[in-house]
Amino acid sequence: MSAVRKLMATVSNSLSLKHGLSLCSPHSSSLNRALRSSSFRYTTVVRRSYVAASSADFSNENREFVIVGGGNAAGYAARTFVEHGMADGRLCIVTKEPHAPYERPALTKGYLFPLDKKPARLPGFHTCVGSGGERQTPDWYKEKGIEMLYEDPITNIDIEKQTLGTNSGKLLKYGTLIVATGSTTTRFPEKIGGNFPGVHYIRDVADADSLIASLDKARKVVVVGGGYIGMEVAAAAVGWKLDTTIIFPEEHLLQRLFTPSLAQRYEELYKENGVKFLKGASIKSLEAGSDGRVAAVKLEDGSIVEADTVVIGIGAKPAVSPFEQVGLNSTVGGIQVDGLFRTKIPGIFAIGDVAAFPLKIYNRTTRVEHVDHARRSAQHCIKALLSAQTSTYDYLPYFYSRVFEYEGSPRKIFWQFYGDNVGEAIEIGNFDPKIATFWIDSGKLKGVLLESGSAEEVQLLPKLARSQPSIDKSKLLKASSVEEALEIAQASLNAAV
Repeated sequence: MSAVRKLMATVSNSLSLKHGLSLCSPHSSSLNRALRSSSFRYTTVVRRSYVAASSADFSNENREFVIVGGGNAAGYAARTFVEHGMADGRLCIVTKEPHAPYERPALTKGYLFPLDKKPARLPGFHTCVGSGGERQTPDWYKEKGIEMLYEDPITNIDIEKQTLGTNSGKLLKYGTLIVATGSTTTRFPEKIGGNFPGVHYIRDVADADSLIASLDKARKVVVVGGGYIGMEVAAAAVGWKLDTTIIFPEEHLLQRLFTPSLAQRYEELYKENGVKFLKGASIKSLEAGSDGRVAAVKLEDGSIVEADTVVIGIGAKPAVSPFEQVGLNSTVGGIQVDGLFRTKIPGIFAIGDVAAFPLKIYNRTTRVEHVDHARRSAQHCIKALLSAQTSTYDYLPYFYSRVFEYEGSPRKIFWQFYGDNVGEAIEIGNFDPKIATFWIDSGKLKGVLLESGSAEEVQLLPKLARSQPSIDKSKLLKASSVEEALEIAQASLNAAV
């Protein structure tokens, strides 16, 4: 097995769990037993004596609250601090990026569009516009008295002294620490061409800008990976009218969520837009041309696919360095927390992608790499920290995607999923204009995916997934339309109340 096949197989295995979550039983490890131990029972509201003198004076290097990370979770956490009147002169955010927190999904859903098709650009998608909130530009942080340390990642932590060291040599004293470092992209090894010019990974604005520069000159694009990133990048490449091929080792698109029949519908749509597929394919290496730029993708079977631009979208891993000593979950990865996002170290919290938390609704521990969880976990954690809130996080898994949304696209596609994709899948509709998939396990509705649903229909989905009503499968199978199927589901929900 080649190095790349091993890499993609590992990523595929980690993502093949239901709806992309890393899962384990809440009673299966010593780390989870620690969740129930006294080390997780300290007081929710943590207070320290490290308050800076004013919003403009952090010269004493003592910060009452420090957030490490500059992504969605950090932006929503900052908003919650402001809402509680606890930001001005008290909060510091340390990020490796040169930008204030922004809505990261925009990078693949809108940022990559050609310039003549109204692409997304900053400051248009700073947090918290993704949930209808105020746009938190760099000036917003200044106005709220929040100290921002840009392009200066944390390199070390001293838990006993409650200090953080940054790449530039700063030593930051913290009272309460919130780790919101997110994820890093999985990369191809350098020895098989993973760092060739023309090979791209998407995680931040700089990555997206680099890819746009390549797309502007490209003729043939290869997208490696058939998940969210692969589908969204390939759809954007269509907007550039480029020869586009998606290569992945699985049997169909988004295998961790889509059923084979549902995936076929999307694949047909992509093919209608000129996208080619190489499914079940293993990559041996990337090949460079005489100028050193990537020129082709070599498959395990020896065949060659020409490409002057390659985009790798094969997954991500939690960015836990240098916080391993805070306490990791060896099964799902990430930093172990309880239902209030407290780690085993008093005064240290973890939110967003990096948090391994109890998924209450399904009684298991998980990590979720999704913007919805980043937002909600940040808000829940900070509210618990700053108020008397003691309710544990009760998250309902939610995933969505939007593709072909650029100006002039013949059909814009958007789907939303709530719940758990377990049990038997029942598909209703013909995809034109909409389609729905219902997952039923032991007679109960566990999850629903809806393509091109109305606002009213979408509002019904989380109610169904959370309530898990008993449903008559025979009635559902006889439904002649998505609307009728949702009416049957609504009736089942009403009967359960």
